Amino acid sequence: MQTTKDATALILDALDRGIYRPGDRLVESELADRLGVSRTPVREALQRLETQGLLARDGRSLVVAALDRDQTAELYAVRSELEGLAARLAAKHAAEEEVRVLVAMVEEDRALVGDPQAMARANRRFHKQIHLASHNRYLVQQLGLVYRSMTLMAETSLAAEGRTGTALDEHAAIVEAIAAGDGAAASAALKDHLSRAFEVRLRQEARG
Repeated sequence: MQTTKDATALILDALDRGIYRPGDRLVESELADRLGVSRTPVREALQRLETQGLLARDGRSLVVAALDRDQTAELYAVRSELEGLAARLAAKHAAEEEVRVLVAMVEEDRALVGDPQAMARANRRFHKQIHLASHNRYLVQQLGLVYRSMTLMAETSLAAEGRTGTALDEHAAIVEAIAAGDGAAASAALKDHLSRAFEVRLRQEARG
């Protein structure tokens, strides 16, 4: 039997995969059919996501919320500090196996250059691996909340021309610092990576 937790996870996954985008209307009955879940847990999941700010009211309808420019800037500021800390801790605590996984991710993801959506999914996997390599459960939990809000951004910064290849070079620099056990360099490289991503996003917004 599907629970509210299950329904919430399924809706979040749909948001993460871009099935529903900011401004899209979510209808309880349609969601229940699409997700193969009964309407009661879907209704409760929608109420929970509205409380968390991921959904908003548009009259009597619920729509996927959108972030304005100030909210996006605030989110990047928090993300930068938390992920910088994750990279610093990963440089100190990551096992050799975890480092090898990060190295492999960078190399494997080069096959995705030119496919922004596939690269966006790979990018999230890469960052999550760094979060886990920090070996700090509370930090991982907080970053999970940040990434939940990231799904409200209408377009990935990786959609910008040439950004996928550059982002992978930045990933490689982060991994190199983690592998060297240089926490300060790992943190700085990750923060620089996010700063560049935010700059690209601002340029996308300026172009309309």
